[in-house]
Amino acid sequence: MAKVDIFMPKESLNFPKADILVIDDTPENLNLLSAMLTEQGYKVRSVTKGTTGLRGANAVPPDLILLDVNMPEMNGYEVCQHLKANDRTHEIPVIFISALGDVLDKVKAFTVGRVDYITKLFQLEEVLARIKNHLTIWKLQRQLQAQNEQLQQEISERAKAEEKFAKVFRSSPNPIAIDRHSFQSSFY
Repeated sequence: MAKVDIFMPKESLNFPKADILVIDDTPENLNLLSAMLTEQGYKVRSVTKGTTGLRGANAVPPDLILLDVNMPEMNGYEVCQHLKANDRTHEIPVIFISALGDVLDKVKAFTVGRVDYITKLFQLEEVLARIKNHLTIWKLQRQLQAQNEQLQQEISERAKAEEKFAKVFRSSPNPIAIDRHSFQSSFY
């Protein structure tokens, strides 16, 4: 029996690096991308229709979407527009993967809300690097948003405490004033 060595980081044995939704009407592309990404430790969901992808993204929002442009019924531009119009899915990074390499196609993709564009025939290293970069940016944006929300909460609580103190101070019959300069000099 031949021994097969598979290098996989310890953390990917328990948890996927990220959940990626791949929407492409060509089963061969789906199989190739799914195999590549799964091998790298990503959880991959694959669908062949834009409408199915929209339902899947809405039901369980992925961390990132790889989206083909040319698809029957609903093309990638329309799918992206629906994703960006939905409060539940509008922040998900979308990377288009398409055989369309014209600058106008790429610009149109930017206008509907995608974050990147990879032209087919693609290289595995390029796809993985772009996915990693956009997942890092997305994670940092979420962390920054959480920190901003926490700071806003702290500011609100501090303002309420200051207002409460000011109200008590104004209603006190004998308010106390502290002169910082004389207070400091009494300790020296």
